[in-house]
Amino acid sequence: MNTPQHVAIIMDGNGRWAKQRGQTRTSGHRKGVEAVREAVRSAGKLGVKYLTLFAFSSENWRRPEDEVNDLMGLLKFFIRRDLAELHREKVRVRIIGDRISLKPDILSLLTEAEDLTKDNDALELIIAFNYGGRDDILRAARTIACRVADGEIRTDEITEATLVAALDTRDIPDPDLIIRTSGEQRLSNFLLWQAAYAELVFMPCLWPDFNHDTFVEALQIYQGRDRRYGNIGEADMALGS
Repeated sequence: MNTPQHVAIIMDGNGRWAKQRGQTRTSGHRKGVEAVREAVRSAGKLGVKYLTLFAFSSENWRRPEDEVNDLMGLLKFFIRRDLAELHREKVRVRIIGDRISLKPDILSLLTEAEDLTKDNDALELIIAFNYGGRDDILRAARTIACRVADGEIRTDEITEATLVAALDTRDIPDPDLIIRTSGEQRLSNFLLWQAAYAELVFMPCLWPDFNHDTFVEALQIYQGRDRRYGNIGEADMALGS
């Protein structure tokens, strides 16, 4: 089986799931946390080595204050409840995103999760929190600009590798597969640089309904793709075109 090494997921549809059932958006987010647990378990069973979840974007701060507070509470609940289990299962938790503006209690909790699991090697769970693809690239550019100003590197020495080394995902392989639920077909500022050659799979189900079977279906779609990376595909080579 051609299993992708790195799967990234845009978890979309919590609010619509709740609305369809006449429930609050918070109830949809709570149900979405259960889907997160299912996705992590499935990734391990399916042989995925890196799983990145788009948990909270840098644009999500624009949502109503009550909803943002609920999301922060759910993040705390997830880490406090699930961290011990993740550690037992040898899952390494990593956080990508801008940490400077985070409140101390949130930052402390995220750091604790990273520190506790840093030596685990069964699965890397990367949580994109307060993350935006453009912001990731902007912060990387600022880092490189500072290096140039300090005389560490000349402008003509800047390469793709230089920029990659300054991104939040500097030591994480680019995603092979990006899944988005809810039927929406866009990246929404997620892993913009890293997604250059990722296969994109858009699933119609809302995130709270995402389960092991849905994960398997997405992987089967991925396995039917011919990944070319700018080269001629196998089918074209066989035809001599």
